[in-house]
Amino acid sequence: MIRTSALLSEGSRLRRLRPLALPTLWGLVAVTWKLGCPLARQPGLPMRIATSVVFFTVGTGLILGIRRGLSRELERVRAIAHATQRVLLRPPPPRLDGLAVAAGQLSASRGASVGGDLYEAVATPYGVRIVIGDVRGHGLAALGAVVAVLGSFREAAHDEPELGGVLRRLDRALARHLRERARDEHPARAGCEPEHPAAEEFVTVLLLEIRPDGEVYALDCGHPGPYRLGRRVEAVPVGDPLPPLGAFPLPADLTPYACTRLLPGEALFLHTDGAEDARDRAGRFFGLEAVLAQAVLDAPVPPAALVQRVHTALLRHTRGRLADDVALLVVRNDRARVPAQPAEPGLRRTRSAPSPHR
Repeated sequence: MIRTSALLSEGSRLRRLRPLALPTLWGLVAVTWKLGCPLARQPGLPMRIATSVVFFTVGTGLILGIRRGLSRELERVRAIAHATQRVLLRPPPPRLDGLAVAAGQLSASRGASVGGDLYEAVATPYGVRIVIGDVRGHGLAALGAVVAVLGSFREAAHDEPELGGVLRRLDRALARHLRERARDEHPARAGCEPEHPAAEEFVTVLLLEIRPDGEVYALDCGHPGPYRLGRRVEAVPVGDPLPPLGAFPLPADLTPYACTRLLPGEALFLHTDGAEDARDRAGRFFGLEAVLAQAVLDAPVPPAALVQRVHTALLRHTRGRLADDVALLVVRNDRARVPAQPAEPGLRRTRSAPSPHR
């Protein structure tokens, strides 16, 4: 096994050096011609020009070969990073238990498709459960906390019958991650001051549970509440905020707050604070609610199209210069409304018949 790995590594190294083979051969021929050929050592302007052309050609070939090799290596690294990021923050399925779902993220770190924001939606025996959160800071440095919270949610959402139990599982997973980071950042091991210390890290989280009857329950840990999109745009109350995960211990009572009922055709728009805090060059905040209100006035917008619409408006407002990560998630109730069924004729006659005892 070790020998096979070594052979594969050697083969990969040879493939990376392949673009340099021809320019190197040209260089050897040029040097041999210059040192071994008597004609090349003759004085005169024509021979100097010929020698300069030969070495210029060799140098250009070397530069182009190096550039080509680096470009191919960069493309491979980008493909691997993109695949890894999609596994970490995978797109939700378009439908979950009769709900249409779409999500998207904009990262403040150049070249990254994910950052310090997180979201996930899963169908469970207790209803569709959704998490959206924001790690303190942004970009690639916050990915460790994102992995800890999302990994815990994907298991706890199915295992825990109560929404409060899910939140406690997330809190314990983040606490373990922070303890491990603090141990790795100890001066005896790290040897330098960390850029983002674990002691200063916390995560704001909003947990939602959408039950089959459309009732929505929430547990909010310092995260912005959602908007309900129906005939108009309404901010949905999520109850008294709990402390962000990692900042303070959770209270003993974690009773979910019955915040709204999602009727057929209505949607919930969830977001991180990077959406409402985005500013343009003049310092004006992004009008998220106004963009959503315009979308409601137009024809009903599918969730995926609404996410793309808000992303486009955000990038236009900030001219592509985001100061913080932005995550959006839209869930629309596409469950059919079941009309009331009339009673059976026989049952109706039985109820209206007079009693024989009267």
